[in-house]
Amino acid sequence: MRTALLQSSGRPGSVAENLRVLDEAAGRAAAAGTGLLVTSELFLTGYAIGDDIGRLAEPADGDAADAIAESATRHGLAIAYGYPERDGERVFNSVQLISADGTRLANYRKTHLYGCFERDHFAPGERTVVQAELDGLTIGLMICYDVEFPENVRAHALAGTDLLLVPTAQLHPFQFVAESVVPVRAFENQMYIAYVNRVGQEGEFEFVGLSTLAAPDGVARTRAGRTEELVVADADPVLLAASRENNPYLTDRRPGLYGSLA
Repeated sequence: MRTALLQSSGRPGSVAENLRVLDEAAGRAAAAGTGLLVTSELFLTGYAIGDDIGRLAEPADGDAADAIAESATRHGLAIAYGYPERDGERVFNSVQLISADGTRLANYRKTHLYGCFERDHFAPGERTVVQAELDGLTIGLMICYDVEFPENVRAHALAGTDLLLVPTAQLHPFQFVAESVVPVRAFENQMYIAYVNRVGQEGEFEFVGLSTLAAPDGVARTRAGRTEELVVADADPVLLAASRENNPYLTDRRPGLYGSLA
């Protein structure tokens, strides 16, 4: 599956402008032959917008979801986007996957909240593995800090995830996560990982970019720099199958030895 990573912070605080940026990127991604476009964490609203997160939060089936479904259908590709999800009085840091025919396929709520800012504004999700089938691949969803917990990614591997989508808001000076941790996670779990970051200064936060699609051989198939970019690479099921045969970590595991981890 040809996958496009939209490394952009959009316009923090403006849902309408971010929907416009996303639609324009979807057009460029479709022209490049991609079947899937992935945004950064909280792309819909912006990250460092304080209490406006609660004001701009929408339900999973809200107006923004309808607008993105229309964009996905018009451009003929699936879209995974980060947004603040309202569910009653609670707000979650979420990512939703919408298919090329406008169907809402999966919605994931971030389980590991990073720092006081996120814990002050979001409730933690409670479901680790959220998946959907898309064009013959099993797609998994995760957000930023979640991927830094090896148990999280291994749970996806055991559940059969082929391509793990990770919208992120990775900060300076932790760029080694994008550069090193994510490719290692892809290798040790034998999957593709699309890690899609925000970029530039936003309030008190400096986002480092470096979005990547890491392959199961541990090699980055594409990597963005430190500016706003749309980068494209393929998640190849043939390479994935061959890599899993040559690197049988999942079948060579000895779970009986790992009980203390839980």
